[in-house]
Amino acid sequence: MKKIKTFSFALCLGIIMAGCNNTQKGALIGTGGGALLGAIVGKIAGNTAVGAAVGGAVGAGAGALIGKKMDKAKAEAEAVKNAQVESVTDANGLQAVKVTFDSGILFTTGSSTLAASAKNSLQQFSQVLKNNAACDVAIQGYTDNAGWKNSTPAQSVEKNKALSLDRAVSVSTYLKNLGVSSSQIKSVDGFGEENPVADNSTAAGKAQNRRVEIYMYASEDMIKAAENGTLN
Repeated sequence: MKKIKTFSFALCLGIIMAGCNNTQKGALIGTGGGALLGAIVGKIAGNTAVGAAVGGAVGAGAGALIGKKMDKAKAEAEAVKNAQVESVTDANGLQAVKVTFDSGILFTTGSSTLAASAKNSLQQFSQVLKNNAACDVAIQGYTDNAGWKNSTPAQSVEKNKALSLDRAVSVSTYLKNLGVSSSQIKSVDGFGEENPVADNSTAAGKAQNRRVEIYMYASEDMIKAAENGTLN
């Protein structure tokens, strides 16, 4: 019965959220029940552990202001070539923006050196980050589960994890070279084969799993400004 109630609540919430923009979602999530709502919405949207370290739930008014900022950031990111953009919730239950770049666009097979064709997209995206400097940023690299030649399955897992980290670092370094503040990029991680978004048994699925995800989320200063009503 408990599972049925939880599913029903999540379904109802999904219907409600589907009709909201990020500002409205921020108001819904940024309440006393933000942790529960954020967890459920996050499960549906692909929530990650990103989020500023704040104590307690963020109020509805602050959540709405942050949602408005994320509306703006998302709209700017959607104009970037080769970027897949979606709204997600962060660890505080607040609206965040997830930007995904296919590794096939950024790198050649088995390499962590940025392809020339990738640099135009990242140049565009660097401007989005600079325009939204109040947002914190997390960069995460992922691979498919393909094995490496002359390697055991366990060795392949570790090599894929190392490659994913090297690729995330390459993206981070290039963005910094383009003028993005190093203090804005809070984390750079490689997760290898973890968290697949598609079926690794197909070529198309593997291609989707080879990716770099960049998250823009509310910084601690942004949250404080929103709570004080001074966030522009």
